[in-house]
Amino acid sequence: MLVDIIAHPHWFWLTLGGLLLAAEMLGTSGYLLWSGLAAVMVGIIEWVMPFSWTAQGSMFAVLTLVCVFLWYRWMRHREAHQTPNALNQRGSQMIGLQLTLESALQNRTGHVRIGDSSWRVEAEQNLPAGTPVEVVAVEGITLRIQPRLPPG
Repeated sequence: MLVDIIAHPHWFWLTLGGLLLAAEMLGTSGYLLWSGLAAVMVGIIEWVMPFSWTAQGSMFAVLTLVCVFLWYRWMRHREAHQTPNALNQRGSQMIGLQLTLESALQNRTGHVRIGDSSWRVEAEQNLPAGTPVEVVAVEGITLRIQPRLPPG
């Protein structure tokens, strides 16, 4: 067995890579993915151009770091160009919502009913009941509103 591994080191690397990738599928959240990919790459390179065990180990370490670095760069680029997500952020989903005040604002604050919830609202000035308003921002659990401009 050991003689076979020494005689055919590419099988060692391909097997190690396969085992790491299989273990990754069990749910390690990406920790073994890059090492498994690097091991497969070392196995393929070793198959084409034989190297010493020391060079293979060094190549495995370097390729693992390169794979992780490239993944990190790709993820950063992807996150930078992704639109903000308001999923599970109910307040953020309400920006732009148009409402009519059911009760007047006192001291620039009040409450509105949206669906089955009551939300605290705050405006720049006191507004009478029946004023059409729009949600322009969310500060914690308070919706910032302003009067809607008439169309035209």
